Amino acid sequence: MPYIAIKSFPKDEATKKAVVEKINRIFLEEWGCPQQAITISMEEIAPQEWEEKVVKPEIESKKENMMILSGEKCYKE
Repeated sequence: MPYIAIKSFPKDEATKKAVVEKINRIFLEEWGCPQQAITISMEEIAPQEWEEKVVKPEIESKKENMMILSGEKCYKE
């Protein structure tokens, strides 16, 4: 705990590593969990497959779980 699954358009390795390191650091600092508890995956999805592989199964079917949806915050500040 926690398991963070990232799906995105393809990016270079340096960018992916930088993003994963920042997310990792945030969970260490803000979530307060030990390093051994963090698992992060990165899956690249081609732009032409995004709708079928991500939007329909991951976003539309789980809208109640979205914290930010299409750039809009779904929670009260």
